[in-house]
Amino acid sequence: MAYDDNNIFARMLRGEIPNDTVAESEHALAFRDIRPQAPVHVLVIPRGRYVSYDDFAANASEAEIVDFHRLVARVCQAEGLALDAGGKGFRAITNAGEHGVQEVPHFHMHLLGGRSIGRMIARD
Repeated sequence: MAYDDNNIFARMLRGEIPNDTVAESEHALAFRDIRPQAPVHVLVIPRGRYVSYDDFAANASEAEIVDFHRLVARVCQAEGLALDAGGKGFRAITNAGEHGVQEVPHFHMHLLGGRSIGRMIARD
């Protein structure tokens, strides 16, 4: 899957499409999902052009990687999901490619919480 500079997240980063920003940093942006699947459903995206988590992990700078994960931690704290903040937990999901059912070709992490999310996948 190639990076598409016109994907919805790239357009958000350029300010062409509004979003409900939760937090941001030098290298990442966190915003509420427009179709939440849980009481808390926040997406965290890097500002760089990365298609998937493995692309990000392999090619992002150390500063981008650290900043992204620190923003994830800040969002978990702010949204009451973090275990050390009295939260009951959350699920962090990132989808990659066709088998991962990735819809937007820009790496993004879903943070879901506020209720029990259930089993990770159905057993066949």
